Amino acid sequence: MSAVSKVLSVAPVGFEGRLIEVESDMKNGLPSIQIVGMGSKAIEEAKERVRSAVTNSLLDFPAKKLIVNLAPAELPKDGSHYDLPIALAILASSGQLRQADVESAVFAGELALDGSLRPIRGAISIAEAARSAGLSAVYLPIQNVEQAMLVENIEIIGVKDLKSLFLHLKKEVLITTPAATNNQQRPAAAPHGGAITLDDVKGQDKAKRALLIAAAGRHNILLTGSPGAGKTMLAKTLNSLLPPLTSDEQIAVTKLHSLAGESINEIISSRPFRAPHHTASRIALIGGGNKPKPGDISLAHLGVLFLDEMPEYPRATLESLRQPLEDKKVSISRINGHVQYPADFMLVATMNPCPCGYYGDDKHECTCTSNQILSYQQRLSGPLLDRIDLVVSVTRVKNDELLEHTTSSNIQQTESVNAIHTAYEMQRNRYESSTKYNANLSSKDVKTKLALSPAVRQILAQATDRLHVSARSYFKIIKVARTIADLEKSNEILPSHIAEALQYRAPVS
Repeated sequence: MSAVSKVLSVAPVGFEGRLIEVESDMKNGLPSIQIVGMGSKAIEEAKERVRSAVTNSLLDFPAKKLIVNLAPAELPKDGSHYDLPIALAILASSGQLRQADVESAVFAGELALDGSLRPIRGAISIAEAARSAGLSAVYLPIQNVEQAMLVENIEIIGVKDLKSLFLHLKKEVLITTPAATNNQQRPAAAPHGGAITLDDVKGQDKAKRALLIAAAGRHNILLTGSPGAGKTMLAKTLNSLLPPLTSDEQIAVTKLHSLAGESINEIISSRPFRAPHHTASRIALIGGGNKPKPGDISLAHLGVLFLDEMPEYPRATLESLRQPLEDKKVSISRINGHVQYPADFMLVATMNPCPCGYYGDDKHECTCTSNQILSYQQRLSGPLLDRIDLVVSVTRVKNDELLEHTTSSNIQQTESVNAIHTAYEMQRNRYESSTKYNANLSSKDVKTKLALSPAVRQILAQATDRLHVSARSYFKIIKVARTIADLEKSNEILPSHIAEALQYRAPVS
């Protein structure tokens, strides 16, 4: 006689999750387990982990022919988190649990051979999918509870092992963990205490000003200059200028890092700062693979992507950044399906002006030919440069100033952070949104949200005609000028703001 049971789980698909029905059918026949439903190798191996976990938890593993189906069957499934629902489905089909015991909840977890649960990837996606389906609870390994509790309005129950979950479902010994309490949003993280700040950089007022503008409006920025000028150090100060992650941002960032397997048992509370090496592959940077995972651009979501010596990256890798820089998301198409990940990052890049690095330097003579210089600079295509809002030339500070305890810079860390906070407030009030910044305004938003006086329009038209800028650059100049106005607490864009914004559209050379 057939005894079919059903337990719910979730398959992370891109940034979202899909509800999965784990069905178990027990029949007379030679003892065996067959798992169907387009499962990966990890799922195929689950039958051995489940068998040992059930018997070592002092539960009866049925000596029957078992068929486990993961539905919908056409959806590819991967991951070890199906171990727990498979085990529960088998226990229910064998009569050790009732179907009512496992209804209205989602189960996920990797089983060790002794029946204990190991942490899994994608806990937030699993909790969000369960909440969207109207289910009442999610059972996860106890190590994943902190992450999952970021999702409100659903009960998260942390499980240590299969035996304690079995007794809980039978209502014999209830699990009492902090996860059973009401979910509470974590407070925003404190600013980065150990990060490099503007006060650590001697001089460089022009570059600091550009970084201040970039942080205030979330603009992309490129720093050019000779080796040793301080480009990398300046770039690393950017994260100390950005405000801490909000509660909603913590969920998005933690979710991405969990899906990538980089952080499966803790909450990401500081803004990401990703600095992939120039030998990184395109898949590592953009995301993908046979089982598509987030790349560095998605792991830098709501933070900073730092490309040091940008021309050294393969051209094909750099060109693949064009669409994410524009759309703030990345679409990955593979034979098994299509997924999307968010990629709303700030691009901060550095480069030398030529292969030897000293073209235009007043201390060292450049040894490169004109063809070498031109070829080096052309490694960055025009369309890619068009997506960078600010281009700044960085010059070296005199060596005798480097050991000074104080700096003569007019731009200090504390004042800069306060100015950026004010600029964020002005943008939040102007756009009535906490996620829209000057840098990601569409051309329609620029026309409707940013008013330009006739004098400003005239200066802008004359300058852009002379510089032969593209339509994209035209709007970027306006957006940068709006950020400059926000830093000065001005409700209007003035000619001086346009003039300063134009300075940052200078060619790389």
